[in-house]
Amino acid sequence: MFCNANALDAIADESIALVVTSPPYPMIAMWDDIFGLQNPEISKSFAENRAEQAYELMHVELDKVWKELYRVMIPGGFVCINIGDATRTINKKFQLYPNHSRIIQSFLALGMVNLPNIIWRKQTNAPNKFMGSGMLPSGAYVTLEHEWILVFRKGNKRIFKSEEEKQKRRKSAFFWAERNRWFSDLWDLKGTGQKLKSQAGRERSAAYPLEVPHRLINMYSLHGDTVLDPFLGTGTTTLASIVNGRNSIGVEIDRSFEPIIRQSVLDVDLDDINAINTRRLAEQKEFVLNREQSKGPLKYQNQNLGVKVMTSQEKEMMLYHIDKIDSEPEAIVASYRTI
Repeated sequence: MFCNANALDAIADESIALVVTSPPYPMIAMWDDIFGLQNPEISKSFAENRAEQAYELMHVELDKVWKELYRVMIPGGFVCINIGDATRTINKKFQLYPNHSRIIQSFLALGMVNLPNIIWRKQTNAPNKFMGSGMLPSGAYVTLEHEWILVFRKGNKRIFKSEEEKQKRRKSAFFWAERNRWFSDLWDLKGTGQKLKSQAGRERSAAYPLEVPHRLINMYSLHGDTVLDPFLGTGTTTLASIVNGRNSIGVEIDRSFEPIIRQSVLDVDLDDINAINTRRLAEQKEFVLNREQSKGPLKYQNQNLGVKVMTSQEKEMMLYHIDKIDSEPEAIVASYRTI
């Protein structure tokens, strides 16, 4: 689950509207070998207990990918990166490795704009909320129960000049109530289990739940835009792109993931994933009912969806169902109908 920067060479300059990805996390032991394959000095650093050097060299490998992302992004395009910090004991020294801040530094150096980031609070059933010496002071450490979704933009706001672009933007709107949930800086979402047949896939995958890319794709892209995931893994970003009517490109240099990706996308239950947009519409209808009971009638109507909406910006919004997902030699193709 690693992206060699050279693998992005085939992607044209300024052709990607949105990146949604979760790279291997530096200083998490499960990724040591993957990083070591990119640069043997990383493995050597671990063998010699030089933790800080290993940490920096891992990020140098990620930096190469970030540089390529800057090239392929359209002006005003977004990059969203799910990353967790790491804690680790090396040579009897326990410490935090702040991956999120190191990645922010990299993107700022490239000239990207860092917008308010999202804290993804991952629910845990762990009975112990600390690491260390229990109830004795000075020897325990808090447990990390969150990850970061870092949000970057290439330059200033995206400009929609033509009437066609403006109309596509209006059709890609989201509901007012969704806006209020999604544009919070704290997301409280459950993690996801790995339904992978191969042990190797389970060991090397760190997929986020579909809800994460689903939200980000709606927040930061339009119908028909191209979404890139340079660390595709099990294909969650691709599936979320299909659900939301976006084109997508996924890069994964580990060939063992190809059948897993195709299985997770091609063998998906269409009723299950179509239920995502069906549920969005049902939640809007429930919101309207509750809102009108407490505040009075809403002013605007979305004729495409047959539902009232809070603002004029939602009047042309459209939602889609997937009729079919087909496999082609070099692509996966979906066909749609409007709800």
